[in-house]
Amino acid sequence: MIRKFFAVIMIPFVATTVLLATESVATPSSQVWIPSPDAQTVGTLHFGVDNFTTISRKVDNGGRQSPTVFGLTVGVFEDDLIGVELGIDIKEQSDYPTYFNAKIVVKEDSFTLNSPAVAFGIYDFGTDNDNNNYKIVYVLAAKSLPYLGRLSLGYYVGNSSLVVDKNGNEENDGWLASFDRTLAEIDDRLWMAIDYMGGDNAYGATSFGLAWRFSPQVSTLFGYGIYNDNDVAGEDTFTIQLDIDF
Repeated sequence: MIRKFFAVIMIPFVATTVLLATESVATPSSQVWIPSPDAQTVGTLHFGVDNFTTISRKVDNGGRQSPTVFGLTVGVFEDDLIGVELGIDIKEQSDYPTYFNAKIVVKEDSFTLNSPAVAFGIYDFGTDNDNNNYKIVYVLAAKSLPYLGRLSLGYYVGNSSLVVDKNGNEENDGWLASFDRTLAEIDDRLWMAIDYMGGDNAYGATSFGLAWRFSPQVSTLFGYGIYNDNDVAGEDTFTIQLDIDF
């Protein structure tokens, strides 16, 4: 059963890579919670497993675990100016587990010296418009600053029917921001990020993460998310994210 599952979700990505045809950074397709301004390189199949759970809370006091996210992302195009990736996420346990994502990245310094990276993308594009099609569309600009790290700023808009506040009212847009940096002073395998997603909805949060790259292909991130409105998003969660490149 497991072999059939991986075969079904991997075949389209492998085929796309062959038709359109590595070095990775920690969590290349996302920061801790929000999208990153990076895209997978062509020929890299990125597999990730993300868990989000409360700590030391009983169920009757808000204790919970969100569905585990199993994600596959592949770089389908790349040149000196842009990179393109496509992906699929399976969130289990869930009645509607399948989501798709895509991203186009204009690379930093690609047009002129000191021009920022710009990412355009969509994620959580679900299969049922009434239940899981959150379709978060975003634009994100990023600039690396000497000695400091990389700053990102952007905006998102989601499905107004599903991205709502605690009262069910439309709350489907907001700012995106992040700071990330390789902590080379300690070890160049160590990476950190802080990111923010605006909105009093299930997505709005401030998140902190620290990642360790065991090899060029394998990294693990440990983080914590503080949600903008716990009444709609649930209690704050700890996250462990495993990233593997093939």
